[in-house]
Amino acid sequence: METFKNLIFVVVGFIAFACAVIGIVLPILPTTPFLLLASFCFVRGSEKFDKWFKETKIYKKHLETFVRERAMTIKQKLSILLFADFMIAFPLIILKSIPVKIILILVILCKYYYFIFKIKTIKVEVEKV
Repeated sequence: METFKNLIFVVVGFIAFACAVIGIVLPILPTTPFLLLASFCFVRGSEKFDKWFKETKIYKKHLETFVRERAMTIKQKLSILLFADFMIAFPLIILKSIPVKIILILVILCKYYYFIFKIKTIKVEVEKV
């Protein structure tokens, strides 16, 4: 049973990794959340795949700073926040239930509080050519 669970984590990890790679090319998919999911899955599923994942250029470029310093660039923060807001907007618009709408608004506010006050913002150094 444990092997099946590990297999599921590895499969979900690769799906999340693929979505992250697509997100690098297509700006509609945020890269960082999918990389975080892939990292979580690989840690739980396989030491071998976790090591491989942490050696990839994609991990080092998009996630290593966050894992090490709990910091993100403003672009990373905005892409995650806006994507999540876009996803939350559907039930917020479609549902008629006021209590559910209030809960969704509270989730959005908590999300913004966390990203603004708990995750440091790092500046990207612009290379001069």
